[in-house]
Amino acid sequence: MDLFDHAERQRTDKEAPLAARMRPRTLDEFVGQEHIMAPGRLLRRAIEADRLASLIFYGPPGTGKTTLAEVIARRTEANFTALNAVLAGVKDIREAIEEARRRRGQFGQPTVLFIDEVHRFNKAQQDALLPWVEKGTVILVGATTENPYFEVNKALVSRSRIFQLRPLEARHLHQVLDAALADRDRGYGAFDVELDADARDHLVNVANGDARSLLGALELAVETTPPRPDGLIRITLAVAEESIQQRAVLYDKEGDAHFDTISAFIKSLRGSDPDASLYWLARMVYAGEDPRFVFRRLVIFASEDVGLAQPEAVAIVNACASAFDRVGLPEGRFHLAQATLYLATARKSNSTMGFFDALNAIKQEREVDVPNHLKDGTRDKEGFGHGKGYMYPHAYRDHWVAQQYLPGDLQGRVFYNPSDQGYEADVHDEVHRRRDAQIAAMVERDSHGLAPEQILTASPNDPELDRWLQRTMGDVGAQLGGLRDRVIEAARLRRHHVVLDLHAGTGLLTWEAARRTPEGGVYARCADPRDAQAIEQRALAIDPLRRPVPFAGDLAALPALLHALSPGLTFDAIVGRNALVTLPDKARVLELLPTLLRPTGRLVLLEGWPQRTHRLYDLVPSHAVPAELRAAWVEAEETIYANKDAPMLNWTPETLAAPLRDAGLAVALDELGWTTQRRITRGQLDAWFSHRTPGPEQRPDYASQLRTHLSASEVATVEATLRKLLTGELVGWHSAAVLLVAERPA
Repeated sequence: MDLFDHAERQRTDKEAPLAARMRPRTLDEFVGQEHIMAPGRLLRRAIEADRLASLIFYGPPGTGKTTLAEVIARRTEANFTALNAVLAGVKDIREAIEEARRRRGQFGQPTVLFIDEVHRFNKAQQDALLPWVEKGTVILVGATTENPYFEVNKALVSRSRIFQLRPLEARHLHQVLDAALADRDRGYGAFDVELDADARDHLVNVANGDARSLLGALELAVETTPPRPDGLIRITLAVAEESIQQRAVLYDKEGDAHFDTISAFIKSLRGSDPDASLYWLARMVYAGEDPRFVFRRLVIFASEDVGLAQPEAVAIVNACASAFDRVGLPEGRFHLAQATLYLATARKSNSTMGFFDALNAIKQEREVDVPNHLKDGTRDKEGFGHGKGYMYPHAYRDHWVAQQYLPGDLQGRVFYNPSDQGYEADVHDEVHRRRDAQIAAMVERDSHGLAPEQILTASPNDPELDRWLQRTMGDVGAQLGGLRDRVIEAARLRRHHVVLDLHAGTGLLTWEAARRTPEGGVYARCADPRDAQAIEQRALAIDPLRRPVPFAGDLAALPALLHALSPGLTFDAIVGRNALVTLPDKARVLELLPTLLRPTGRLVLLEGWPQRTHRLYDLVPSHAVPAELRAAWVEAEETIYANKDAPMLNWTPETLAAPLRDAGLAVALDELGWTTQRRITRGQLDAWFSHRTPGPEQRPDYASQLRTHLSASEVATVEATLRKLLTGELVGWHSAAVLLVAERPA
């Protein structure tokens, strides 16, 4: 760049619109999008480490897509090349690729190729990019306002990480205003500008999450308002209203906004919410949606979701559509609103979906013949007997008679299930009564040999005994999977969340959390360093930026451990399974956890509850031991579970909730219980009755705890009874746990 080029660049930058001048240049200046840009998030880590893979930024205008690309350009040591898909063609792409190949060959320098409005490239242009992205010649960074899954080459999408940007919140737009008014070089810091509070609120509100629109309105307001004699430029509400008069609603009739809005409209109708239905209708009308398109969807809805609960719905909606065609806009909006409110408040039934069940039966099953008595008898009744045996319903009482209408192989199949709403509630019982009568009539015919024999029921044989262990392991896996899902669902994880697993162990929660948060991150605390090493080893096959971060240490030292990993790290979710149950001082750890949660974060703990587990005395009949011994045995075992000095036993759900409530969190508790089939093996009995003296790190066995309450001979009798009655037996074993969910009140 020579002196004249530099002067031209400076003049252009100075004369550029305010939105261009105020574009953030560093990560610290970047405002909003915390779900992908907060400390600890995947994208921020990748930019800070200069370890970018191909990216596509997707979101509405003014949310920071191009800004992120420019921040990357300033931070990366790679060569940065930018193209605009509106202006560039295949020739420009080839030149950029050739330059990237030259730099890689001569200097070993990678190239980041930024393409703004990447969805504007046609298929040929996108195909021209694909091989070079695939080979790694360029790292693609694309920006688009359209859903990349529909508008961008699938091969490019599959090789890129997609980040969705959201409209900025009001607090973010206030920050943008403050920065523009304070910056002396790029904004209006060198001017004496006073922005009234109501004018500020109007600009932020009508900008609708678009920083570019906001700054454009501010620039118009400042540049067109003459200063007072003292130099003050005061922006009043009247000036602000003139600067930005109408909210820009994001709505493309062929894009995501169109499909997402009509989806929200239909789902609100289905949910019988008239307020939400009117809101989404108004949003479509305001954005210029074709009312006839809306009416088409309403007519479909009248049969699909209202159906026979209110059969007149189709006629009413059709009448509203006809009235609209006659009246037109703007008065026709009354008919749109009437049809919408009618369907939103109508009783609902989707029983017409039975047709598609019947359609699937035809597609998936072999074709069956029409029953002989239902065939047309006008042509070959004499030759083939078609129609013979048909009973004419009008000749019978109530104009109905029980007879077979479905083909034999489908007899008894149910396609229509009437709801209990509206009209269908009136016919519900009658449909079922007649269905029962028809099945009974068929069975009666079969029992007399009047129709081919049908197998109506079937039962599997009992599995062999030697497969019991395999089944048991499957049951345990299913049980653990169910508990894992309870924790993960309660945590409400989103793709960008940062998660802490308090007790990773084998990684039951860690790996599922990592799958649910591909744009966030998972930190896995392990009690044993060997567990942390195992998780780290297993993660080697995963993209480094998506790997869980395992670490080992005591829960009491958690803040220091996390600080060593990433200072200031906090979490959207903290989860744990059996993280606290063995700790002597549970309250100390529970007091720490709220300090690690982000303001909207959730803490979810699943703790096994030994106090509610199965008792061994319940596994044998009461008459199996003398009554006096049984009473002493029951008392001894209950005393064991009431031990206030045992960390596993000296707590209740409220014990866990109290420190969290003291910290200002709202706590919900759910007591879970389940019964599994458990075979009592000789090895299990040996473990209960090892009669060993426990070491300092060992928990005492069942027998040694009984001996503190029963004599040696009584313990021997209990052991002998259990071994005699339970060895090899399959018993129902009850287990219990406490699910705790805590968060700051809204």
